[in-house]
Amino acid sequence: MTTQYDIRFAIDPVTAAGLGTEELRENFLIEDLFALGEVRWTYSHYDRMAVGSAVPGEGSLALEPIKPTGTGAFLERREMIVVNIGEPGSISVDGQDHAVGSRDMLYIGMGAKDVRFAGNGAKYYLLSAPAHARYPTTLLQQSGAKRLDLGSNATANERSIFQYVNADSVKTCQLVVGLTQFAPGSVWNTMPAHVHDRRMEAYLYFDLQPDAFVMHLMGEPQETRHLIVRNEEAVLSPPWSVHAGAGTGAYTFIWAMAGDNVDYTDVDKVAMEDLR
Repeated sequence: MTTQYDIRFAIDPVTAAGLGTEELRENFLIEDLFALGEVRWTYSHYDRMAVGSAVPGEGSLALEPIKPTGTGAFLERREMIVVNIGEPGSISVDGQDHAVGSRDMLYIGMGAKDVRFAGNGAKYYLLSAPAHARYPTTLLQQSGAKRLDLGSNATANERSIFQYVNADSVKTCQLVVGLTQFAPGSVWNTMPAHVHDRRMEAYLYFDLQPDAFVMHLMGEPQETRHLIVRNEEAVLSPPWSVHAGAGTGAYTFIWAMAGDNVDYTDVDKVAMEDLR
């Protein structure tokens, strides 16, 4: 089997507040995400977001259906964004090849039937959500992303946010994906924190050294918990949860959202003094 999947059910905030370390990790952390020669999926009941990977190596890998989608083809009723965090590769969509460089993203619309991943050294991070309309396959590059520079060196959160999905790049049904990178010496992400009850989010942390980790904050603002996240591991963030973190060293992360609203500013901010 070259395609593997697991299922994560939705957890309410009261239940989450009572979970121990291992239970939090089992429900919200995605470990062992990237495996050579495999497509791996975690199917989440938060807005039916599917978080996955494809690492083709010397061969190629096909996008196959999985039982949780209940469809004959994976993208029959879904859209997908593929992010390459490895060496340059190629993705074929219904016979058309798309060169995908490092940190490039490829949007693939609903209805695509034959999707194949190739590239020795390429490492594809996959994000998929239900769709209601078909939009064309589009290559998204960091150079075309909307850039926001936030934070400061004094608060250790000087960072650049790259909104790959924006009004000038591609139209999606509900997927919103971007990338955040840090200035030297800054380690805090998404601080001050916020929640957005209208959509869930997934974080992929990467570019960490082997002995480094990110302390990812989650939970309700007055009932926070944490996850220790290592290189190339992902976190599912429920709509009711804050999502922020600090690293023991340099790192990059990809954030992706799915839900009712694609407006970036539709968030409920949490004051620093209100976090507990």
